[in-house]
Amino acid sequence: MKGVNRLDYSKVKTVIFAIIISLLTLSLILNPQASFQASVRGLNMWWDIVFPSLLPFLIISELLIGFGVVAFIGVILEPLMRPLFRVPGVGGFVWAMGMASGYPSGAKLTVRLRQENQITQIEGERLVSFTNSSNPLFIFGAIAVGFFHNPKVGIILAAAHYLGNICVGLIMRFYGPYYVSKRQEDLSRTPQKVSIRRAFSELHKTRLKNNKPIGKLLGDAVLSSVQTLLMVGGFLILFSVLNSMLSLFSVTAILAAIISVLLGIFDISKDLSYPLISGLFEITLGGKLTSEISGVSLMEQIIVTSFFLAFSGFSVQAQVASILAESDIRFKPFFLARILHGIFAAVITFILWHPLNQKLKGFETADGELPVFSPYLPEGFWETAFGLFQTYGPIFTITMLWIYLLLLLRGAVKNEHA
Repeated sequence: MKGVNRLDYSKVKTVIFAIIISLLTLSLILNPQASFQASVRGLNMWWDIVFPSLLPFLIISELLIGFGVVAFIGVILEPLMRPLFRVPGVGGFVWAMGMASGYPSGAKLTVRLRQENQITQIEGERLVSFTNSSNPLFIFGAIAVGFFHNPKVGIILAAAHYLGNICVGLIMRFYGPYYVSKRQEDLSRTPQKVSIRRAFSELHKTRLKNNKPIGKLLGDAVLSSVQTLLMVGGFLILFSVLNSMLSLFSVTAILAAIISVLLGIFDISKDLSYPLISGLFEITLGGKLTSEISGVSLMEQIIVTSFFLAFSGFSVQAQVASILAESDIRFKPFFLARILHGIFAAVITFILWHPLNQKLKGFETADGELPVFSPYLPEGFWETAFGLFQTYGPIFTITMLWIYLLLLLRGAVKNEHA
């Protein structure tokens, strides 16, 4: 009987997927102009910002893993990461790189460590749940400056985003069995101390294990990183088009009407329901629509933006699911963690709003000093950085794509002669 039910469920699932894809195809045929514009919007975001901002971090991360530097960092950070998040010390490297470069690099590095057998499946599911976050350039440059024209709101968005991720990590430490192997049991019971000597030993062992020439390591790093970003670009374009089609056929409006009831419970304007639904699919469009809503307090706009920025949007989640499919790390814990992150980020934004509003002399005034960053960053830093990416990002992207093609051709020629 159970086998029959499972078979029926599989058939229903097949029919549902077939209907959804057929309807999407029909909508593209009926609305070619809107589809094209949505595709260009997604492509521009990938071309200008995502590719040039992510690629250097992904390449460097691959090299750091290959040369054993990550193993060295893992030994050093073990006493911190193990008690707090119940993940190995190498998780500290993934966490830092995930915050610096943005999603989906946290998932990419987690899978890489799993493939290297430096973490277990459960540790990978814990680690990926709190190491995928937006990078500061996107929060300050695209959201705060690009959409809200107010760098001050970037401070509270970033604070809520990263503090929320820490809260998710602390919650997810309780996920899974406490001891998953004899090795982990011994490790958990033995007090870990920082050992520089053991760290260098791990670094040396890892470098010897990955005994490849520097040129080979660099080429593999470029190929792997560009392949990941090509996949990311595809998902950005796909979900940009999907969001546009859902809006044209009033699906977004129907979902927004349902969400507006929930927003009313939390005393948030119902006018933000449509941008919120859009942000749940694709955060860039959600941020743009939220910033354009008039007659709504800035605090409500930032709370909603903070929620879907932490939720990451189905576009980013689809990217992560595709990356996790290369390993035995399951997607479900990551998805549940994104819901938690969205709730934490929204609550933290509400709690921090009034204290930071007083310290920054009002979020509503876009001009003025930013005392939190003034000792470290020059005035107008994020506006300049975002502008440079928009100007020179496409040049960098096309250059790296040519290098990627040359490396592919070189590999194909070598395989033919082998």
